[in-house]
Amino acid sequence: MKEYNTLDDFKLENKTVLLRVDFNMPLDKKTLEILDTTRIKKVLPTIKELINKNAKTVIIAHQGRQGDWDFTNMQKHAKALEKLIDKKVKFVDDIFGKKAKTAIKGMKPGDIIMLDNVRKYKDETEKKTPEEHAQSELVQNLYPLADYFVNDAFAAAHRKQCSLTGFTVVLPSAAGRLMQKELETLSKIIANPEKPSVFLFGGAKFSDVIVTIERLLENKTADKIILTGLPANAFLKAEGINLGDKNEEMLAKEGTPENYEEIKKILAKYKDNIYLPFDFAQQSNTLRNEIDISQLPTQYNLFDIGEKTIDNFKNIISDAKTVFLSGPCGVFENPAFMKGTQEIFTHVANSDVFSIVGGGHTVAAIEKLGLENKISHISTGGGALEKFMMGEKLPAVEALKAAKNRNKK
Repeated sequence: MKEYNTLDDFKLENKTVLLRVDFNMPLDKKTLEILDTTRIKKVLPTIKELINKNAKTVIIAHQGRQGDWDFTNMQKHAKALEKLIDKKVKFVDDIFGKKAKTAIKGMKPGDIIMLDNVRKYKDETEKKTPEEHAQSELVQNLYPLADYFVNDAFAAAHRKQCSLTGFTVVLPSAAGRLMQKELETLSKIIANPEKPSVFLFGGAKFSDVIVTIERLLENKTADKIILTGLPANAFLKAEGINLGDKNEEMLAKEGTPENYEEIKKILAKYKDNIYLPFDFAQQSNTLRNEIDISQLPTQYNLFDIGEKTIDNFKNIISDAKTVFLSGPCGVFENPAFMKGTQEIFTHVANSDVFSIVGGGHTVAAIEKLGLENKISHISTGGGALEKFMMGEKLPAVEALKAAKNRNKK
């Protein structure tokens, strides 16, 4: 018996379903056109099942954050979904006002509507309990019009936000097929990962990764941690290595003195489990120029790991049974600095390991390299995936579990 309901637990015919998804898409900065529809495609099994069961599907989603350049309405998302399912998806430029209510009340079985960006609601991103969110304008206005709430937004499951947890208090609630698949697959890995397990962290952020690394090593979920990109630079800086002004500037945008103190503690305790680069590719006159760690500091940006490091990391991965990838090894968008990402990711894909990939840029790199069919599990989650792998409880999932227990009483 699952701790949460799934679509199998409800009779959905002719019922109105509030479906929360994560359609937070990569957009073109100039045109705001959607660059990649992977996140929509991942939710299609749930949407198609609701259509086939003649449910009235009301989609709730977000794009960007208030104040960010990619904070837009959901009209293009509705069009993209419409194309993928070859069925009319009505966009409503309202969240829970008169327009939204009228549109929901006028739905026929099999209809789909998409409400506007839920983050336009001022209290959506407040960190509150499900019970507190249940009293919000959003939930109080929408829930009387619905029969069920379905959460298929695994990528946002680590957030305590209104549309993710509030409806679970007042409506029978279930995990969608994507949420269900993510939880089932990842639970097996956490419960009994094949050892040794290697976790690689890269990309252009590092502050959130620090506590993840510590927890993974403490829990013995990870046997070895490989660091590339900005996380590697941060750990090298904590070791007292001067990377050069340009690289130090990039670290300063995100790092705090407290971050580096925490890294020092982790290195003191787990030095033998953490693997850092010892050569790099720097951008010199737009060309790839490799240097050894002994040649630092440099006046150029470090945009990739070097060949010796690539070979070393491939050897470490060769001994693994489970490999987790989160973040590319360098600026893979630039062909000159794709080598680390290409060689490491291809090596993982061609190895006889259980491989898990998570995070938007990591998935984008896997798809760019045409490796998606060689990866055991591609997760839609970034932060949610990392927290789950650390053994942390995800608020949206806990809310679904509580909803099932509430319905039993």
